[in-house]
Order: sequence, then C-alpha cells, then structure tokens
Amino acid sequence: MGFGVAIPFVNHLGFELVLFDGGLSELAYTPKAEHMNSFAVTHGGALMTLLDVTMAVAARSVQKDMGVVTIEMKTTFMQPARGALAGKGRLLHRSATMAFVEGTVFDEAGRACAHSTGTFKYVRRLPTGPKSANGQDATNGVISTD
Repeated sequence: MGFGVAIPFVNHLGFELVLFDGGLSELAYTPKAEHMNSFAVTHGGALMTLLDVTMAVAARSVQKDMGVVTIEMKTTFMQPARGALAGKGRLLHRSATMAFVEGTVFDEAGRACAHSTGTFKYVRRLPTGPKSANGQDATNGVISTD
C-alpha cells in the first residue's frame, strides 16, 4: 500500500503505510541507528515527523485526491520510544478547508510514547513534472498521481 504521492523524506526514514481509510491511519516505523538520540532512543524529531505524517495521512484518508499542509502541531513526549514503532492517527473533525487530527506513537509493547494534535489545510495537488523554459508546468495541467 502506498501513500499515493512520492514523499522522499518519508521514504528516507522508512515509514510504511498500514492503514489509510475512513479518517484513520497507521504507519509502521523501524528506526535505524542514525535515527537515535544520545540516549539511544528514537530522536524526538523522527517521532514528530512520524506523528506529522500519521496525522496528514488520516486527514487525507477521507479525500485522497487532496493534499494537506500542516498549519500547527502540538506534541507531548510521554516516554522513550524503543524498538519498532506504530503511528496511529484519527481525524477528529473537518471543514471544507481544514482538518483537525490527533496521532499517537506506540512502541512495540503497545505503550504510548508520544502524542500530537494538529491542524491541517486541504490543498489541491500542484502539477509536478517537467517545466518549460519560462518555469511554467510543461504537462498541460495534468496532475501527477505518483
């Protein structure tokens, strides 16, 4: 199962999409050595990225042709995140242009490690692909679905 778009940073971190439907999301993440902090647990920045993507996927799961951008995000770190992790997200409310979402990261024992709430704005996907000499989209308005 794919994210529906190419997200190079997500690919770099190795997130895997498990659930993407009906206002819910789940991502699997096995942190690598370079994703650890000086205490040998998953770095908070990696956890925040997992939460951001988890919430964005939950927001997009009800309208998969739209993109979302993060407007704000509040994160609480509850305990160290060790081993394989799961990010689970839930769309709480949406309007025509905004999504209000929550996400939690669980460790392999099922303990909550970090929790976020976030606000996301729905946006139309921008055309991607080759540009003409004047910087305009050279695909005649065809939107990439990657």
